Amino acid sequence: MIKGSDMDGRNETNSLVAVELLDELTPGDLNDLCDAAEAAILAGGGVGWLTPPPRQTLEAFWNGALLVPERDLFVGRLDGVIAGSCQVLRPARNNEAQGFACNLNTTFVAPWARGHGLSRLLVEAAEAHTRSKGFRVLNLDVRETQEAAIHLYEALGFQRFGSHPRYASVDGQYVTGHFYFKSLRD
Repeated sequence: MIKGSDMDGRNETNSLVAVELLDELTPGDLNDLCDAAEAAILAGGGVGWLTPPPRQTLEAFWNGALLVPERDLFVGRLDGVIAGSCQVLRPARNNEAQGFACNLNTTFVAPWARGHGLSRLLVEAAEAHTRSKGFRVLNLDVRETQEAAIHLYEALGFQRFGSHPRYASVDGQYVTGHFYFKSLRD
């Protein structure tokens, strides 16, 4: 477990914040993760859905994330409750040409848990994990409407290398997406 802010894991609001790399989900964790994802989707950010899918679809999605060998699931907890997550996708073993880079995706924090530093802790934990596994680059992409996420990524040293004007479609309108990378070694 990677705990944030102070030695005891408490942040400036005296909330206990923690990030964990999970290899299994308890029924309570699955429920928390689905609740947090639904809240983030309704607030317009994270996971890729525009409206929350049926609960069994969300449960299958999160359980499935743990079955993919190249996928690492990190969760952020606020006072013990899962409030957000991110995933690191390692390249397939047969992809030697891009075997040095991972992708960060499905990053979100539920609206009720924002402002406690969980997003930063999730990204930093994913980055540290990726670096510890010997990878040299971490890539990500984000909708232009997710301004807080963009600000965080740029503050953490991610560099924008491109934009796609038809990256996503929201309410029948195209939304631009931005692509970032961070070198994990100098």
